[in-house]
Amino acid sequence: MRPSVSVILPTYNESKNLPIAADRITRSLSDYRHEIIVVDDDSPDHTWEVAEHLQEKIPQLKVIRRLTGKGLSSAVLTGMGAAEGEVFVVMDSDLQHDEKILPEMIRSFYERDVDLCLGTRYAKGGSTGKWSLARIGISRFANFLAKGLLGLPVSDPMSGYFGIKRSVYSDTKNAINPRGFKILLEFLGRSKENLKIEEIPYTFQTRMYGETKLNNSVIKSFFLAILDIRFGKWISPTFLLYSLVGASGVLVNLVGFLIAELCKFPDVQTGISFLDPFSLSVLFGIELSILSNFFLNNYFTFYERRYSGKNLTFGFLVFHSVSMVGILVQMSAFHFIYYSIFKQWNGVSELTLKFGADILSILTAMVSNYFLNSNLTWSQKPELKT
Repeated sequence: MRPSVSVILPTYNESKNLPIAADRITRSLSDYRHEIIVVDDDSPDHTWEVAEHLQEKIPQLKVIRRLTGKGLSSAVLTGMGAAEGEVFVVMDSDLQHDEKILPEMIRSFYERDVDLCLGTRYAKGGSTGKWSLARIGISRFANFLAKGLLGLPVSDPMSGYFGIKRSVYSDTKNAINPRGFKILLEFLGRSKENLKIEEIPYTFQTRMYGETKLNNSVIKSFFLAILDIRFGKWISPTFLLYSLVGASGVLVNLVGFLIAELCKFPDVQTGISFLDPFSLSVLFGIELSILSNFFLNNYFTFYERRYSGKNLTFGFLVFHSVSMVGILVQMSAFHFIYYSIFKQWNGVSELTLKFGADILSILTAMVSNYFLNSNLTWSQKPELKT
């Protein structure tokens, strides 16, 4: 007889937690026909092998060991594709998601006919447990961005603990970005219809074994998911991240210029007529922004391809060279746009024309810099990493 509930457990290095989690889930769902699908990304600690041994004790447990196409969201989608139940429940195997609310989650589908039910840490009765203030702040800010930019009608759109009808999965699966980090965001943001949603509060538990997966890559993936859902139809979310870093560089440039001016950096003679006198304050601001942009892009925009250790200096020199090309592109674009196009316009002030030309030249340089940096500076060459 087919199971009515399929519990999807994406795993990576959870060999110690998985046996405990599987046992707890089995006990919690003892009144329901269910299956547990472990999708393991070829964990170095052999979580997949531990899962296979568990099948002797828990026959309704299935194991999928993935050797390629790794990642949390794609693992969940792989599990859903193999699931037989009419209700899919996604939860972590690290014991942080409270399995005691599973029966109530299942009842929400069969008694109240909801489309999606999520475990929330932020509704009345829920809690983040023993989280640090820093982690609470990051989570709250992420929820604020998700709800603000996507208009999601839930208290905890960043939850990794949720249930969904098979029919909703079937209607939405082709629109899902499998590279996203929070798969719930994908279902909420890309669903074609208004979903009937119920939230069940729970207290986030403390991990017993292993380490948290939260790092810069996770944070970056979250921003990419938000930008892709909101703007992906028109523009690359990675380019948007790159542009946000570039915008921050403008502020750094201005701050650097002001600091240099307050420190009375002198003007110098270069011997080049169209540059003299050359302001060292301007140069300081430019260099500071280049440094800022490199580190933000290296540890955020291109985190998976980042330079580290002894290669960091090499990466910065490549980025600096590309930035110099960008300055030349911007200057050339400004000269062409202003003198060959805008200068011919009558009835518009010179300042307005120059400002417009400068904006267009900055955008031109940003596109060229992104192309060069994504294909040259961070070109995914393994020999550039340590």
